Amino acid sequence: MINIEIDGKKIQTEEGKTILEIAKENNINIPSLCYHEDTFAKEGCRLCLIEIEGKKGLHTSCGTYAEEGMVIKTNSKEILETRKTNLKLIFAQHVEKCNECIWNNRCKMLNYAKEWGLCISEWEDRKKNYPKYSFGDVITYDSSKCINCFNCVEICKNQGIGFLEVKKDGAFHKIFPSQDKNKDCVYCGQCVVHCPSGTFSPVNPTLEIEEEIRKGKHVVFQFAPAIRASIGEEFNMDYGSIVIEQMIAGIKKLGAKKVFDVSVGADLVTIEEANELIERITKKENLPMFTSCCPAWVKFVEFYKPELIPNLTEVKSPQILLGGLIKTYYAKKENIDPKDIVVVSVMPCTSKKYEIKREELQVDGLRCVDYVLTTHELAAMFIKHKIDISKIKGEDKDELLGFSSSAGVIFGSSGGVAEAATRTACFKLLNKKLDKIDFKEFRGSKSIKEATIEIEGVKIRVAVVYGLKNAKEIIENNLDQFDYIEVMSCPYGCVGGGGQPVPTNKKIREKRSQGLYQIDEKAEIRIADENPIVQNIYKEFLTNKEIINKIAYTKFSQKQKEN
Repeated sequence: MINIEIDGKKIQTEEGKTILEIAKENNINIPSLCYHEDTFAKEGCRLCLIEIEGKKGLHTSCGTYAEEGMVIKTNSKEILETRKTNLKLIFAQHVEKCNECIWNNRCKMLNYAKEWGLCISEWEDRKKNYPKYSFGDVITYDSSKCINCFNCVEICKNQGIGFLEVKKDGAFHKIFPSQDKNKDCVYCGQCVVHCPSGTFSPVNPTLEIEEEIRKGKHVVFQFAPAIRASIGEEFNMDYGSIVIEQMIAGIKKLGAKKVFDVSVGADLVTIEEANELIERITKKENLPMFTSCCPAWVKFVEFYKPELIPNLTEVKSPQILLGGLIKTYYAKKENIDPKDIVVVSVMPCTSKKYEIKREELQVDGLRCVDYVLTTHELAAMFIKHKIDISKIKGEDKDELLGFSSSAGVIFGSSGGVAEAATRTACFKLLNKKLDKIDFKEFRGSKSIKEATIEIEGVKIRVAVVYGLKNAKEIIENNLDQFDYIEVMSCPYGCVGGGGQPVPTNKKIREKRSQGLYQIDEKAEIRIADENPIVQNIYKEFLTNKEIINKIAYTKFSQKQKEN
């Protein structure tokens, strides 16, 4: 431990921390823009300036490590004036398009400008003619908004992709999508949630959805497990708050006919995936089996590691499986032509926008899901229509496809898919209800978790991984040590997805994850097989292998560069 002083406050802290980290821990406000705890400090925006007694000049607090006896000032007149100048320089390389920005009402740049009394248009925008790029009609990169913090480049490298590259262009360095034929975007969206200036954004289908509602189409919404623990943030609710009934009421106010829970699809995925896992273990074929519910991970395998395609489970993802049921099982029950049904998924994920366009996932020639809204996009839709879900009276999910086991809910957190599938696999192999169904070995913040589950002679070797770079580590080093591997591209799984509200960091992701596990802890039905809705679907509709294969299974294939 070392002792320092910040603005007259004496602080004892651990060695090895930066001044900015220590200030945040002690509720001392130091302005910052480019800093993100998931990336290295690049000292780019130079707003987090400090003075250090005995040292000349100003220093960045994000790149300065604390030393014993340091005396620090964070708010002198010189610091403030320099910050103002630096922020004006940042605005001069950032074209303001605030209404369409993911940061909209939470923009640090605008808040600092207001606080410091700056005219943000004092200097001409030097990037006003910079181009836009579109990645698979999923993510837009507007280079006229880029402030050169390079967080996106680092995050993309951290994913083991490196699709975003820095190149010198005249007097400036610019960020470009790679032209290397061996690099392609997997649409994980981590560039979106780690960019402080809204340079990256998902392609938003709100206007098309509103038009479908206006035309009187039978619009059905379905929402992913992680949404319930994150959308409240957009309405100033606590991180991890569970918002289901109010969100459903808000969606109904938008004009949706029905609102279903993708966790029901997750229950079905759990059952089919457990069946496939048991079959592969019994036959000792194509092991380890990888999960396939994360489309960014699937794209990674198809493009970067096609030799592993046989190892992917052939079970569709929960949103696609449930979408297929809506356009078959639900359509038949309600006597609606499937062509008149419009399915909208609310996802914590940008790569789900890519997934719904894959032809091999269609059922009877129709897309299972027509549009994907991110968590933020649904919240923006609510705000546009003056719907505040923190204040309205809630409504229940629609019964037919609305109530899941809690095993389906924990799909939203890293380890949840593995835990749900292990519960069901052990249940099936032992042919009885388990005494222990909490597999806490799969939970927590570690990016790679390994466990051997052994119950009454049943033994399953499992790995849980988030982050594609971490998946590469497992693939290249010890693949043969496992029977089953869950991979999610985003930190902490879907709770940290590229379509989630900003800001995002470790603490926020943990709170979202805790919210999901609290639901699981209190639930009466915690194993997918015990969900009466799922049991009824198998009894009434998924009655033979042919139908199950059509609704629940698919094939994957090697992909060429798309961007």
